[in-house]
Amino acid sequence: MSVRALVLKSTGNLYRLCTDKGDILMANLAGKIRLELRKTTSPLVVGDNVEVEQSNDSALITKIYPRKNYIIRKSLNLSKQTHILAANIDQAYLLVTLVFPRTSTGFIDRFLVTTEAYRIPAKIIFNKIDLLNEELKKVQQELVSMYTSLGYECIEISALKKEDVDKVKNSLKDKLTLLAGHSGAGKSTLINNIQANLGLKTGNLSAAHLKGKHTTTFSELHKLDDGGYIIDTPGIKELGLVEMKKEEVGHYFPEFRKLMNQCKFNNCTHTIEPGCAVLKALEEGKIYEERYHNYLGILNSEETNWTAWENK
Repeated sequence: MSVRALVLKSTGNLYRLCTDKGDILMANLAGKIRLELRKTTSPLVVGDNVEVEQSNDSALITKIYPRKNYIIRKSLNLSKQTHILAANIDQAYLLVTLVFPRTSTGFIDRFLVTTEAYRIPAKIIFNKIDLLNEELKKVQQELVSMYTSLGYECIEISALKKEDVDKVKNSLKDKLTLLAGHSGAGKSTLINNIQANLGLKTGNLSAAHLKGKHTTTFSELHKLDDGGYIIDTPGIKELGLVEMKKEEVGHYFPEFRKLMNQCKFNNCTHTIEPGCAVLKALEEGKIYEERYHNYLGILNSEETNWTAWENK
C-alpha cells in the first residue's frame, strides 16, 4: 500500500513520518534514492513530502516530491558537500540573543541572505530580554530599528519568563516554521512554552565560553495543537553559504536591491566600481555601515570557497 507522508525527523537511515491520515510510522529510504542524492549529506530532511510503500512489517520511502524551497549550508566536515536543514518552509525565525550567548549581526545577516535567496519570509526573535542591562537594551533597540526599517519583523521576548511568547505562538498557526539560532539561545525553551506537552530537553551554557551546549542533535518537526508545525534545528554555530555567486549576493540585501538599477554596471559588486548607487548611498548615510561591512564579509568568505563562518 502506498501513502503520502511528511518527514518529521531524520536520524541517519531511519525516518519518522506522519501520513496524510495522521498516522505516525518509521521508514527507511530506498537505496536508489540515496545514491541519486549522494551529493548532499542530507538526502531527505524534515519538511520533505514523500511516498511510502507499506507492508505488514516494514515501510520504505520510494519517492521524494519536489521541494518548494529549503535552507541549506555547507557541511562543516565535508567541504564538497552541503547540508540541508529543512524543506518546504513557510517562514523562518532566527532566535537572537545579545548575551549568553551573543549573536553577531554578521550571523544574522548571513541567515537573512539565505532566506532571501530561497524566498522564505524571515522574522527575528530577540530572546532573553530579562537579562539586558540599560546599555544592552539600547543596543537591542538600535538593532530592532535597523532590521524593522529593512522590512524584517522583530519580536522581543523572554522565553524563560514566558514574556510575550504569545506574539510568537500566534504567528505559527497553519504554517510550517523553521526556528534557528545558536546553541543556548533558547529554542527548546521557547518551543516548550508554545507546545507544553513536548518536553524538549534544554541545556545550560558552557561556563568556559558562555556558549550554549547542543541539546538538539537532529532537526525535528513538531505538530502544534493550534495548527501548523515548528522545526527545531540543532544550534547553528557556523553558517557557510553555498549556491550563490559573488555578483548575486547584493540581490539578497533589500536596501541594495532597491538601488541596483541605478548602478552603472549590471554586474556591479558594490565594492570599487565607479557609478555604484550602493556606494553612493553608503557615503550619504542612507545604508547602514554595519550591514555593508557584513556584506563585504560574505564576499570575502566566497573567495575562500565559502568556508564555514564562525560567530565573531
